[in-house]
Amino acid sequence: MSSTDANTDPIGSSTDADVGLIGPNPEQKTYTFHVHGMHCSACTLLIEETFKELPNVTNVQASLPNHQVTITGDFSEPPELIAEKLTELVKSHGYTVSLERAQKGAGWGDFVYALPIALVIIVGFLALQEIGLTNLITSSDVSYGTAFVLGLIASVSTCLAVVGGLVLSLSAISAKEGGTWRTQSLFHVGRIVGFFVLGGAVGVVGNSLHLGLTANIVLGIIVALVMLILGINLLDVFHFTKRLQFTIPKIFSRHVVRGSKHDHYLAPVLVGIGTFFLPCGFTQSMQLYALSTGNFMEGALTMFVFALGTLPVLALLSFGSLNIAHKPWKGIFFKTAGIIVIALALLNLGNALATAGIINPVFNF
Repeated sequence: MSSTDANTDPIGSSTDADVGLIGPNPEQKTYTFHVHGMHCSACTLLIEETFKELPNVTNVQASLPNHQVTITGDFSEPPELIAEKLTELVKSHGYTVSLERAQKGAGWGDFVYALPIALVIIVGFLALQEIGLTNLITSSDVSYGTAFVLGLIASVSTCLAVVGGLVLSLSAISAKEGGTWRTQSLFHVGRIVGFFVLGGAVGVVGNSLHLGLTANIVLGIIVALVMLILGINLLDVFHFTKRLQFTIPKIFSRHVVRGSKHDHYLAPVLVGIGTFFLPCGFTQSMQLYALSTGNFMEGALTMFVFALGTLPVLALLSFGSLNIAHKPWKGIFFKTAGIIVIALALLNLGNALATAGIINPVFNF
């Protein structure tokens, strides 16, 4: 932890728990804390927007590669107490804030369970496809089956980080209205319809660009590489790959996060539509594929099926109780998901290269 303040006076402390992070003699200070539990760009957005709501906080910058957050504000409490109070704000999402970097292992023991589970699932998918019951992998494209599976995985990883936070915010608004399901229902309808329409729009943009076979192959390779990086990041073993994660500028996402705080009756619908622009790598990989289709209906259906894949988990979070972040088996779960995503990425990469004539087809589906 590092600190920089306007003078050399020691940091004051407060014994009044009700004053929050602001003590009786505030001084402008900057602190850098370690954040444990960050695994995607959506995490940094959620943490920044949560901490910016604190009184007298002037700036917040979260770093995914460094697993840190730098916060500037008028603080009088000691940094230990500040870290504890910051943790209280984000612990429901699976994050903890501390002064020291956690000595966290890679969790290699989780692979003992994750690897065989993932292999059974992958072999099962391939077997079902071979006999014609599923269409997970196609010769050159990302199939709707792949889009659905990626949506399912995204809903418990990158999507759950920030979209889950939006759902919880909307649920709080719903509770004020008497606990009706209207708010959450409008959010999910807005999300699914928005993904369909905007996915189609992305497909139309791809058509206007007149993408040829070569451009489609390049986009297919990029989609596979984005998926590969996402899968590796889910393993939570090689942290340098988090620097390679593609994301759109946060300016598009901040308005969506802030929109979940409004109580206007259209807010849930608009927030649901706006999740199309959140920094979820899985969403962006599907958007790239939708662009490569050059077709409204294909792009729309791809994003629609992806959104459907996210629906079960997000609906459970809205209408029930779901918190994977604190489950003892979360390491096994995420590593299993990571292996599956890596397998899908490699299969789609192989198919893209086979379409380009660089290698022979891996599977004849």
